Amino acid sequence: MILSKYPYLVQQEILHNMEYTDLFLLSFVSTRMKKLIKSSQMNRFKSIGSIVYGVDKKEQPCVYIPDKPFNKTIMRIGDYTETKSDFQLNVYGKIIDFRLFTGYHCLYPVASIHPSQKECVIKSIHNYFLDFFGNYVEYHWRVENFEAVEYYIPTIPQLKNVSFGISMYLNVLFADMKNLEKFFSSSPVLKSIKINPKKTTEPFSPDSKFYQIESIEIQQLRHTFPALLSHFQGKQAFIRCGLCEILDLIAFVNKWKSGEAFQNLEYLTMRIVCDRVSRTKILNGIGPKYIDDAKQPPTHSVPKLQDWSNSNRYTDPIISHCYVVRETDNRVASVSIRSNTLYFGVWNKTEEEFLRMAN
Repeated sequence: MILSKYPYLVQQEILHNMEYTDLFLLSFVSTRMKKLIKSSQMNRFKSIGSIVYGVDKKEQPCVYIPDKPFNKTIMRIGDYTETKSDFQLNVYGKIIDFRLFTGYHCLYPVASIHPSQKECVIKSIHNYFLDFFGNYVEYHWRVENFEAVEYYIPTIPQLKNVSFGISMYLNVLFADMKNLEKFFSSSPVLKSIKINPKKTTEPFSPDSKFYQIESIEIQQLRHTFPALLSHFQGKQAFIRCGLCEILDLIAFVNKWKSGEAFQNLEYLTMRIVCDRVSRTKILNGIGPKYIDDAKQPPTHSVPKLQDWSNSNRYTDPIISHCYVVRETDNRVASVSIRSNTLYFGVWNKTEEEFLRMAN
């Protein structure tokens, strides 16, 4: 079939019914074909929302568009193989060998890359996507369920317009904090991380890029590793720990109130598993204010920056008569203490605006 022989509307309809991976491959036919696909499919591309580099334990990304019930795979990036390639493509200045892989109800290309060339080839592929799909699509690099062991931690490439997230499990014997610090310092600042430190107790340095991560979900024995209640600079923290000093929870709230720290914070939960949380002691220590008992307080809930469990896109709601006010800008945070958990939700509202929301 020669596509150019058909009227533009027919061409548009044919392209609109093609899979994304087919459009990707077809775009290499010629510059004219690439322009036709981009112009005719612009609205379709804008509706994509996001493109994900899903990285497995071998650090071989599968590039896909999230969808239900099945993600729409565009391509996969694999290690070089001696198997003869099916074809070659010039991808943003790099000649790359490709093999065709037939999966479950799908056919997609696999780039065959030598390990020494992996990062530069991935950059070329990503730059091609930026040009082809456009900047209005969000790009995510996700490493899930990675077990970090001694002397081996995943690498993350430097890519434009990409948010990076990693789900990392530290091996029970892991103690190579120097290497872990090196990983965070050499990587782009992550948008999200899920981490289980196990028995590791050596602290991060206070200026570690770990504390700049926007969203952190962590399960730890003691809240002092990492010391999120002291050094966190991000937006959302979901902490589950065995033991925590009540005075440290009080200090956290009072640092926020004074404007000394946590200026970017939107939401924090602190669940303490092996110790009792005294609601009375915390409230006496933070000096909160209260909405009139006769009024219904507003509900605080914000979209999660990363939902690792794929169960709830929003944070657990906070409905509390108790609140604190930040001295520097009169912003409000709702405070709730229940089931051995501290819930702390920051409003983009002044105290006067917040109180008007109470019914």
